[in-house]
Amino acid sequence: MTLAKSVLLFAVAALAEIGGAWLVWQGVREHRGALWVGAGVIALGLYGFVATLQPDANFGRILAAYGGIFVAGSLLWGVLVDGFRPDRYDVVGATICLVGVAVIMYAPGRVSA
Repeated sequence: MTLAKSVLLFAVAALAEIGGAWLVWQGVREHRGALWVGAGVIALGLYGFVATLQPDANFGRILAAYGGIFVAGSLLWGVLVDGFRPDRYDVVGATICLVGVAVIMYAPGRVSA
């Protein structure tokens, strides 16, 4: 598996998890109903499946690295979908998380370029 494919899988996983959580939020907190909640639950299940497609066999490593993707992706989702404007500390924190992802997942010999 290539580095590009691994990064793409993380992006798809983030879309499914963050989007799924957002749909549940909309269904419950914004009173949009059970269909929104149900769609969110399906998306969250899809996230769990996509995570299994990563090349590394260690669940803990994949989930730990994905945590950094989730942090940065959640901020990006807020910007694109909810009009959130991150401050410099949000950006610095997300950058630190993404550096952590790179160290955990893409250390020499873990994923081919």
